[in-house]
Amino acid sequence: MYEIEASMNSRQVSVSPKPFVEFKIEDTRQSIAQRFEQQARRYSNRLAVKYNQRSLTYGELNGRANRVAHAILNHGELAQAPIALVCGTALSTIVASLGALKAGKAFAPLDPRLPIATAKQIVTGLESRIVLTDKKSSKLARKLAVTSKRINIDNLTAGAPPENPQVKTEPDALAYINFTSGSTGAPKGVMWNHRSELFGIRTKTNALRIAPSDRISLLRANNVGAARDMFLALLNGAALITCDLDESGLAALGKWLRDEEVSIFTCVATIFRHAVHGLSGGDHFPAVRLIHIGGEPVFKSDVELYKQYFPDDCLFVSRYSISETQAVSYFFIDKDTAIEDRVPAGYPLEGNEVAILDDAGKPVAPREIGEIAVRSPYLAAGYWRQSELTRAKFLADPKGGAVRTYLTGDLGYRLPDSCLVHVGRKDFQAKIRGHRVDMTAVETALHEIPSVKQAIVVTRKESAQGDRLIAYVMRREIGAGSVGEWRRHLKARLPDYMVPSAFVILDRMPVNAGGKIDRRSLPEPSEDQAAFAARFVPPRRAVEKVVARFWGDALKIEAPEVHDDFAELGGDSLQAAQIVGRIQELFPLDQPLVTLGQATTIEELAGFIIAHERVPGQSEKIATIFLRVEGLPAAAVVKALQKYQGSASDG
Repeated sequence: MYEIEASMNSRQVSVSPKPFVEFKIEDTRQSIAQRFEQQARRYSNRLAVKYNQRSLTYGELNGRANRVAHAILNHGELAQAPIALVCGTALSTIVASLGALKAGKAFAPLDPRLPIATAKQIVTGLESRIVLTDKKSSKLARKLAVTSKRINIDNLTAGAPPENPQVKTEPDALAYINFTSGSTGAPKGVMWNHRSELFGIRTKTNALRIAPSDRISLLRANNVGAARDMFLALLNGAALITCDLDESGLAALGKWLRDEEVSIFTCVATIFRHAVHGLSGGDHFPAVRLIHIGGEPVFKSDVELYKQYFPDDCLFVSRYSISETQAVSYFFIDKDTAIEDRVPAGYPLEGNEVAILDDAGKPVAPREIGEIAVRSPYLAAGYWRQSELTRAKFLADPKGGAVRTYLTGDLGYRLPDSCLVHVGRKDFQAKIRGHRVDMTAVETALHEIPSVKQAIVVTRKESAQGDRLIAYVMRREIGAGSVGEWRRHLKARLPDYMVPSAFVILDRMPVNAGGKIDRRSLPEPSEDQAAFAARFVPPRRAVEKVVARFWGDALKIEAPEVHDDFAELGGDSLQAAQIVGRIQELFPLDQPLVTLGQATTIEELAGFIIAHERVPGQSEKIATIFLRVEGLPAAAVVKALQKYQGSASDG
């Protein structure tokens, strides 16, 4: 056996001043439904769920879930496969999930916003014979499950049996399947049994000191990870406060947090920024005692937002977790915590051992970057009907035990004290000019800029010119900052090859069902040239267009603007020499152009060429001809230009 690492930074011990009931290890040796029923008996009249203006106590929620369970059991012959959930509200999803578990069945929630083809693919793969739905999504359920029995939970009468069904479910039975999308976008069902899910909830409960008096946020009820937020509250007697972001919008999230007196704000990093950015100095959230954030890289700027807007006794918890593991590690931050560069992902929680591996699968030394691997007896059971992928990602214990290793595909390193630092996905690594680039490092540098609200950096494959880095930026305020400012900031902190070659300014970032940035939906730079409107001034006359063409070829960028500074764009001496050489070859000048230091922008360089042309008007004519014949064979272009230059000189 291996030793479980359970170290935690010292701030963990003082997370909550409120009453706290320890989640004992023996309570993981049952089903999720049994644990919930214990809370329902203990806290029958306490608030369980609030959705908009509707509220259910634990007793009421238990009764509604029981009616769903009995409706499923009435069709027992159809309920062998997992039950698909196609529900349009958070309240329906919660009731349906608990109902399925109480009937001893596994459930699989489907987000109604999924493309219809993807949703059909999931339902077909599940072979679900029973689909739970509600009035809001009944039409969608009919399209997705033509041959299945559809149970509309909103139509179940109050006279249906409200008692707990007498169904025994073993701890190792399948509890639910979360469908995610891999890098290819193909649906991937992550399977969780009752024992592993309960152990994960136990670990978080005890680390965060979840109390029955807590009010825990649930922002999206159908996405990956929602079940865990739901169980974190409902398996501890706490209140689950839901918010439909599609209805209310991200702009109203801050007000919602205050009005609903949420005490534990659990979300992904993108949603946290939306909730806080744009608030005035007087805004604050007195009820929030914990910000439980993860799912995406967490930046130093996020910590600064927490310090600015949340109470002094509130803690910021950076977590590392993925769909195939429970929460792996936590790092607790208070108002006195200093963050030097990256926000740590923290120290492994009970039940997890973290290793950092090189490409050969060998452990690396502290501070060396490698793939994060998690060893635990409490990993996901695997991928639904994808046995080969399961074997490739979940490595069996060589000693034949229950401790498997999951290869996360994430990169990170360990500090000398074993604290984990997450640096991004292996997928987010790129080769630029022969150098390996971590795009998360570029995003981290961008988030340090006060005018930047959100930034994502991706690579675009271009066979002719090599890979390019593209930065997508949301400004904190309309018109704030400029591409030149951002380039100067990055050049002061990063090597030239890590400075993006193009910036696309967006009003909003595309997000997926989980609230994370959807990188596959980011527009190509050529499709969003209007994004440069706040600063972009395109080349106007022919000489400027030719100079811009030379700059673009040398710097591997599209559409430089006339006020762009060569150095700010990442230009080096070799690229400058290339541009100078092309200008000297094309334009006859009465004074040699030695370096770009004489003219650092396209506008200035074009002005220099015109100011020093041998014949008035000659440069503009040469540039016009060049632009017309540029697509012709090189020899023909040179011959035409030499002929014109010679006749102009003779004249």
